[in-house]
Amino acid sequence: MDNKDLIKKNLETYFGYTSFRDGQEEAILAALGGNHTLVMLPTGMGKSICYQLTGYCLEGLVVIVSPLLSLMQDQVEQLKLAGEKRVAAINSLMDAHEKESVLNHLSEYKFIFLSPEMLQQTYVMTCLKKVSISLFTIDEAHCISQWGLDFRPDYLDLGLIRKQLNFPLTMALSATATSRVREEILTSLKIDNENTKQIIYSVDRSNIAFSTVICEHDKNQQLMNQIQKLEKPGIIYFSSKKTADEIARLIRNKTDIVAESYHSDVDSEDKIKIQQQFVHDEIDIICATSAFGMGINKSNIRFIIHYHLPGSPEAYLQEIGRCGRDGEPSLALLLYEPGDGMIQFRLQEYTLPTVDMLEYSYKKGEVLEGSCSPTQKQLIENYLKSNLSIETAKNQVKSRTVYKQQQLSYMVDYAETSSCKRAFLLHYFDEKVENKPTLCCSNCNVGINEFYKENDLKEKRLSAKEKNAEETLKELFLIRN
Repeated sequence: MDNKDLIKKNLETYFGYTSFRDGQEEAILAALGGNHTLVMLPTGMGKSICYQLTGYCLEGLVVIVSPLLSLMQDQVEQLKLAGEKRVAAINSLMDAHEKESVLNHLSEYKFIFLSPEMLQQTYVMTCLKKVSISLFTIDEAHCISQWGLDFRPDYLDLGLIRKQLNFPLTMALSATATSRVREEILTSLKIDNENTKQIIYSVDRSNIAFSTVICEHDKNQQLMNQIQKLEKPGIIYFSSKKTADEIARLIRNKTDIVAESYHSDVDSEDKIKIQQQFVHDEIDIICATSAFGMGINKSNIRFIIHYHLPGSPEAYLQEIGRCGRDGEPSLALLLYEPGDGMIQFRLQEYTLPTVDMLEYSYKKGEVLEGSCSPTQKQLIENYLKSNLSIETAKNQVKSRTVYKQQQLSYMVDYAETSSCKRAFLLHYFDEKVENKPTLCCSNCNVGINEFYKENDLKEKRLSAKEKNAEETLKELFLIRN
């Protein structure tokens, strides 16, 4: 049986599908042919099947480096529900005994999920070196560029980790990566371009319409007006945890909509509970920071609203891509008030260290306590640990600052443009609109009211609970779909 027949057979055996989505078959065949792969598919197009099915066709362990706890847990649960028992996530939710048990029996597992920080632990690496790794996967690989220099420096060490693991076959996946970011990913991972196949598909999702509402000191009122009319469920994104909490509370107090907030201050158990309630249609709206949404297996999200201006086109497309995964018309709505760019600008100021901070820290050999934000401190400490010269550190920070300002400037222009918003966003990724959809954007005569729908929320939630009860019984009796 050749690889093409094998993966089609395994697609139906393990996932119940009879055909691939765009890019999946191409990526899997490239990996099975012994090529490192960089896979860029739009959010919601099934990137996880690329590494999971590749893993099923190879002997040995599949290691998946994943950025967020919620993303790991969601993917582990999906595999378990599909009948896969040889899967685990090594993370902070594990107690010491459970973690040790998994690490000491790695050869009995097929899929192991962990964070880049976990790979810094000597014992974890010692255990991984003892087993055969068939595929080393970096999920949401744009985080190498997006987060590595800012507040997750362990992402920058993944190339060294690959070297320590004897350069295993590697697959990096992303939904939004410009040519520059793709180059950064390959360089950081120490992957040779000549031995790598890039499977690149358009970031455009034709079923998502783009709209901007210009607010004049009435953003809360505009938001409340829209969420009461829009078909649900939906997600509202914020740059502030405090504002996310406040708006969720406002929605609960003023409407019959079930809303919860989700961000890094919510404890782990509550995060998992909120996530599961949202997936099962028991929560109508999530008020979240960017920590929510990666890998969430929910196809019927009808809208994504941004209360605050995102810091980059990459972040924006990543987040709006979480709606409309069922292919049905969905809405990406930005609430914009002139001057909103300053909020992101101030956030950026607390991300990268200043020249004074660098000079003091290099002179003293340590960071002055209380002189900078935790993110700035972490980055300076990483520079010191890496033995980079102060000039190199300054140049990196300067270059990163300019780049982030350019990204933010593009988002301000997007909010204010009177031209086609879809075309404007695609231009950033060096793409053009090939076939303009009927529901394109608010500048192409698409009104938000196209997405209004009268919902009986009470009846809808009752139906969801009945459905969930049926699914629970299936799981209890190990009935697979």
